[in-house]
Amino acid sequence: MDPQTARKTLARIKKLYPDPHHYLQFRNPYELLVATILSAQTTDKKVNEITVPLFRKYPSPSDLAGAAREDIEEAIHSVNFYRNKVKSIHESARIILEKHQGNVPDRMEDLVALPGIARKTANVILNQGFNKIEGIVVDTHVIRVARRLGWTGNKNPEKIESDLMKLFDRKDWKWIQFYLKSHGIAVCRGPKPKCEHCQLNNVCDSAFSS
Repeated sequence: MDPQTARKTLARIKKLYPDPHHYLQFRNPYELLVATILSAQTTDKKVNEITVPLFRKYPSPSDLAGAAREDIEEAIHSVNFYRNKVKSIHESARIILEKHQGNVPDRMEDLVALPGIARKTANVILNQGFNKIEGIVVDTHVIRVARRLGWTGNKNPEKIESDLMKLFDRKDWKWIQFYLKSHGIAVCRGPKPKCEHCQLNNVCDSAFSS
């Protein structure tokens, strides 16, 4: 797809969802990092339910690093794969404390070196925690909606990110995930999108065929 067509479609999506926002609740990069790790294969609603008491109990990386894993497990046991996630957030907090003076790093190479942090998660933290726009967050909604709209033919998240970065101006990179996520939740669902109700079905090659 040529960039001009894709940008016109994105402009229409912006009008449909004029208030892009992060679905996870956080107040600083530390809380965002922990919440993002916990959100893997777990709903944002569930994560938000447990992070309020979690951050009250462990308000900083030093508090989390100094806690017993069994205590953290008790606090987050209702999320999927909680034991692995406890290991990741506990070890990440320790590394942040020891190598980054207790501050969440703001460089891609430092973030992806933390347990539980891949490029997607690092992009979330950079974009939303530090307002540093180095890439586009590619989650399951972005993959699904971008492919259906014909913005990419790839399935690999990093290749999809590269395709989208070529199509759209950098000023759109920060929020494009949330525009597509909002559309993915409201209309372009998987596996049964509501094509008959979609205001983009006249520019979507996948409309009525998914």
